[in-house]
Amino acid sequence: MASAAEQLASNLNFSAFAKADELKRRIWFTLGALLVYRLGTYIPLPGINIAGLQQAFQQQSQGILGMFNMFAGGAVGRMAIFALGIMPYISASIIVQLMTTVIPQLESLKKEGEQGRKVINQYTRYLTVVLAVVQSYGIAVGLEGSSSGIVTNPGWFFIFTAVVTLTGGTMFLMWLGEQITSRGIGNGISLIIFAGIAAGIPRALAGLLELGRQGALSTGIIFGVAVLVVVVIALIVFMERAQRRLLIQYPKRQMGNRQFQGESSHLPLKLNSSGVIPPIFASSLLLLPTTIANFSAGRGPAWLGTVTAMLGHGQPLYMLLYGLLIIFFSFFYTAIVFNPKDTADQLKKHGGFIPGIRPGERTAAYIDYVLTRITVIGAIYILLVCLIPEFLIAQARLPFYFGGTSLLIVVSVTMDTVAQIQGHLLAHQYEGLIKKSRLRGRKR
Repeated sequence: MASAAEQLASNLNFSAFAKADELKRRIWFTLGALLVYRLGTYIPLPGINIAGLQQAFQQQSQGILGMFNMFAGGAVGRMAIFALGIMPYISASIIVQLMTTVIPQLESLKKEGEQGRKVINQYTRYLTVVLAVVQSYGIAVGLEGSSSGIVTNPGWFFIFTAVVTLTGGTMFLMWLGEQITSRGIGNGISLIIFAGIAAGIPRALAGLLELGRQGALSTGIIFGVAVLVVVVIALIVFMERAQRRLLIQYPKRQMGNRQFQGESSHLPLKLNSSGVIPPIFASSLLLLPTTIANFSAGRGPAWLGTVTAMLGHGQPLYMLLYGLLIIFFSFFYTAIVFNPKDTADQLKKHGGFIPGIRPGERTAAYIDYVLTRITVIGAIYILLVCLIPEFLIAQARLPFYFGGTSLLIVVSVTMDTVAQIQGHLLAHQYEGLIKKSRLRGRKR
């Protein structure tokens, strides 16, 4: 039998949406913020020769630079003020979360609730500034050292203005993402990445069809890519909705003169608790060596150029590290967002237990055992979704937008945003029902 929430969700219509003024304001705010982000990706850095930039970018568009350009919404190819994108913030989040597990002071802050979370977020912002300055300086030096004449007036003034502009762009995007999260719909950081990828899909599709028209790609390859995209999307939707439900039993309890019967519930454990975090974190970390290589501007040691070339997109070393990082972050992020011990303590506090499992430490160990097993399946699923299309793209030299990482981000963020919209609609309908019941009570 469907629950009340499921019945309300099945009855959602446009009339209910039209009456939800708060939801419409949130949607308009989100669209306006994303529009501001897209406009920023077309404002170039001062002192850039656009013709030389396009020539240099075309030579490396299939490498790691093209991957970076996809996440930045095309801002790298235009060397816009948002060329760094949101990646420094993501890298800072990785570092802070890793430090939280090894530094007792940060771990105690995490347990303090909302106040501790605010302090940790502030540390993340400070580290974002540091990483953005380092990466923007590497980009500025790399642009000056290019042989394509990208910079019109090289010198310390260009480096200073590039560092300030790119760092300011990243900080603005970080602030914009936080505003979307609090005043809009969905996770702001994920939506910014989603907007950058989605904006390039029509152009990538047109480029794919143009390659087929010119004979560079056969009709069979294009048809196979279309089938692969549909299969990957269906797999993502199925796996993101998959859950392992643990039966929770509550005993009979006496409250005053009333006795409540025992009831059962479920503890849902998602097959992929980490969501889109593993591929984003893995891609972010693999972009750091390119930034370090830019410091040398082509005048560094030979081994640095070799390592950078081996970490190029589609290279075996890149694929190996990318897969290992995805598996690592799948387990790492799941361990951060879900603590079996805390869950077992909460169940014990409210009298709940898993049938056949003793409450307390045994329950925590059992939940951890089940969570580890399903996380293995989730990590393999993300690995297959991200790597198999990447191998095909590397062989056929297709655009990155048809890769598993971009599809995983687009589909997952879309599902999460739609779920939040449904949640706001349900809340609005509940408020309407409460108001009607109060009015009827007054009339009586």
